[in-house]
Amino acid sequence: MRDLTTGPISGHVVAMSVPMAAGMFLQTLYYFVDLYFVAKLGDAALAGVSAAGTVMFIVFALTQTLGVGTVALVSHAVGRKDRPAANLLFNQSVALGGLMMIITLVGGYALAGVYMTTLGADEATVQAGTTFLYWFIPGLALQFPMVVMGSALRGTGIVKPTMVVQMLTVLLNVALAPVLIAGWGTGHPLGVAGAALATTIAALVGDIVLAFYFVRLEKYVSFDATQWKPRAATWKALLNVGVPSGGEFAAMALFTGTVYWILGGFGTAAQAGFGIGSRVMQMLFLPAMAVAFAAAPIAGQNFGARHFARVRETFRVSAIAGAVVMFLLTIVCQFEGATMARIFTSEPEVIAVTEEFLSIISWNFVAMGVIFTCSSLFQGLGNTWPSLASVSVRVGAYVVIAIWLSRQPGFEMHYLWYLSIATATLQVVISLVLLRMEFRKRLG
Repeated sequence: MRDLTTGPISGHVVAMSVPMAAGMFLQTLYYFVDLYFVAKLGDAALAGVSAAGTVMFIVFALTQTLGVGTVALVSHAVGRKDRPAANLLFNQSVALGGLMMIITLVGGYALAGVYMTTLGADEATVQAGTTFLYWFIPGLALQFPMVVMGSALRGTGIVKPTMVVQMLTVLLNVALAPVLIAGWGTGHPLGVAGAALATTIAALVGDIVLAFYFVRLEKYVSFDATQWKPRAATWKALLNVGVPSGGEFAAMALFTGTVYWILGGFGTAAQAGFGIGSRVMQMLFLPAMAVAFAAAPIAGQNFGARHFARVRETFRVSAIAGAVVMFLLTIVCQFEGATMARIFTSEPEVIAVTEEFLSIISWNFVAMGVIFTCSSLFQGLGNTWPSLASVSVRVGAYVVIAIWLSRQPGFEMHYLWYLSIATATLQVVISLVLLRMEFRKRLG
């Protein structure tokens, strides 16, 4: 356990965010490695896998529900120096994660075909996306054990073991991707199925290694089967904090799904270009997200210890750091969008879509950095409903206006990107107002 209630806030932010950024980068590299080899299979395969990848947002909504609730409540218990409560919360999170794994497997296989039929631009895209999902769904289900263990560690102020395991799984995924996708060394390429299978195998290995760490090395929280029986009060507390954060990811799934659906009218190249641009954007968000993710347990432990001035300082330090990083990345996107697109494709039309997307959408990067920080502070305070309210307003406005615009004469793709900037600006204003209200209510 690392005590985050003493020492400089900036030092804690750096100490936690750097390894988390490395771990998140490596985890994102999963999808970039797959994307690189899948892009070689053609536009239909690329568009299908990209569209299928939006299912990750739905599963991430569940993992976020589980992870945020665990981080917030464990960090509060650690701040109070209440180890038994922290251990109970961890084991109840294990039980809840098992239920979510079952929901992901059953729901994923039941709805995969319908989902891809709705979003795919043509039959080839639908087929590629459906095949990918059938092999990818087990890998998504395996995210829950990783999230439970990693979140419990983060709540206690420990992040390096999770980063090391993520590094291991990425290296395994990198090794498996060319073998399974392109058939290197075997002569039996599996195409998009191989991309999904590589990720699924890597996730399984990661779960096993992290579980071994918990059994052999972790002392503050540990597996205790006697505490796995569901306790309604504990599940309610976890879900009360986690559900709104999961709702944020569900809202973003709706956001992304709406864009893919609208872009279907522009053809496969448009969907493929947006898919590449979205993955690049996700990677660029990682430094700011790491800073924000570090802020949640820091704020949580200090809130549990009733060190309210340190909670406010956590927001100030994290928001400034996130905004500065995102501003620098905005500049990169203004000049190097095409360069980043060419890593994955040589198709001029796809590159053009990606470049335009990144050059426009990057203007909301600073706002997103502040939004990430606000969201994490809500998590640290144990009330994530305001964060859900702000993203709901943004996504609701975006979906309604985007669909209306798509039906107007002369509609063009870049209208969607400018609309995203406008709605992100709206969200950051709402988030800051709600966070200030929450500070006054909870911190005095």
